[in-house]
Amino acid sequence: MEKKAVCISASNIAHSGEENFSWRVSKMISGVLARESISCRIVDLRKESLTPCNGCGRCYRKKRCEADDAFNRIYEEACGADYLFFVSPHYAPIPAKLCMLLEKMEQITFLRWWRDESYRSELYGKLAGIISHGGGGDKALEGYKAMVNNTIANALDTIQVKVVPFNSRWNTGIALPVKAVKQKGDIFPTQEYDWPKIEKMIEAYVEVVVLTSKSSYVII
Repeated sequence: MEKKAVCISASNIAHSGEENFSWRVSKMISGVLARESISCRIVDLRKESLTPCNGCGRCYRKKRCEADDAFNRIYEEACGADYLFFVSPHYAPIPAKLCMLLEKMEQITFLRWWRDESYRSELYGKLAGIISHGGGGDKALEGYKAMVNNTIANALDTIQVKVVPFNSRWNTGIALPVKAVKQKGDIFPTQEYDWPKIEKMIEAYVEVVVLTSKSSYVII
């Protein structure tokens, strides 16, 4: 049976189109997975009309959100995948739609788990890779790990997903640097990247996610 992955491209910068960094990294991830005969569905959150959780509790029975069809579709795709990837920029600390996605996943799991600690979520044990980025160079990467990777990893822990470490230092995924940031007249700065370096980092981490034995994973 073909293995499947879902990759969440979490940027909300709509005007960047196909040049969006999260989107381009997600495409790289998909390409690496294809070489391993793993299909990948990329979810571009810029195109999804997600809504915040209001704590109604109605998801307890059906394990789906009664008010958010977009969330339900993404969640069901994630439940059917073998691997999950999250590509997220550093905002405050993560993009709003990614927060909406994770908080509903958490709510569905938590409401059942607190009544029965033996409960296993529909995402139990799935393997996840986290890739963060921002507008800073190498010196900013530790900050991205703390603010983005660790934040997502903590949510995934509640959902009972296993975050795959890259190494002992980068135990909640990897962070990608920019090469330079320039102002070219627009209100947004222009970020330049060392794409060969980025591609090597993505290839190395995706291979770790796919090839490392499950017995060596630790829930973060």
